[in-house]
Amino acid sequence: MAAPPALFALATSLLWGLADFGGGLLTRRTPALTVVVVSQSIAVVVLGGVVIATGGWSEAGPQLWFAVAAGLVGPVAMLSFYKALALGPMGVVSPLGSLGVAVPVGVGLVLGERPGLLQFAGVVVAVTGVVLAGGPQLKGAPVQRRAVFLTLLAAVGFGAVMSLISEASTTVTGLFLALFVQRVTNVVAGGAALFVSVRRGATALPESGFPWRALPALGFVGLADVAANGTYSIAAQHGPVTVAAVLASLYPVITALAARGFLSERLRGVQAAGAGLALVGTLLLATG
Repeated sequence: MAAPPALFALATSLLWGLADFGGGLLTRRTPALTVVVVSQSIAVVVLGGVVIATGGWSEAGPQLWFAVAAGLVGPVAMLSFYKALALGPMGVVSPLGSLGVAVPVGVGLVLGERPGLLQFAGVVVAVTGVVLAGGPQLKGAPVQRRAVFLTLLAAVGFGAVMSLISEASTTVTGLFLALFVQRVTNVVAGGAALFVSVRRGATALPESGFPWRALPALGFVGLADVAANGTYSIAAQHGPVTVAAVLASLYPVITALAARGFLSERLRGVQAAGAGLALVGTLLLATG
């Protein structure tokens, strides 16, 4: 695999990891649905300006339905993941959620991609490292079947978004338009879910009111997520999907390291081992 696609895929994992870290912090004070809707709305405004400036509207075509589908699947996956985390235990939910990489890898294999021996070894090592970096809980309280179901649903959804957005455009300007359409769909779907949630008695805002001071952080989360989708699409279009997907799925390692760096959270032994394996797998994929 050429270096640029690998770098784009690694940039995806960095951006998603930081976005997940920021989103996790924000949802401690603000309802998750509100975080999703506000952060994606900010992304819509920025992307709308980019599309107008680059003339992206000229790239409109039937392929944008892939972006619409990604925009519908994304919020369902995110909400399923948040609900699974609430049911816990997180030590089981988080690693299972990373298994969504199987979807784009499977798509690549169906389309005829066949990784070399080193790349195949890299896939196995990297995915194992990602799962371990999530700190899997190997003993303790039993896991509810609903939590497992929701986690697997979220994983399939995350993987599907990766596959769909990579099919939504073939040019850079077309990618801006596809990401804009995806985000508009995200906001509409998320907004509808938030409306229904409020009608059922849930709260949309924290007790202190709208989190104006958190707007920069919300903007970062939304834009980092958008940028991650964009870099993954470029990586998948210019290199093997099987490799790009695995490299992009290293984001749980980034989230764990961010928690260690910014919150001084200690990495468990299994997480440190997972981060190391993920690095080894990355090197195998990049050089295979």
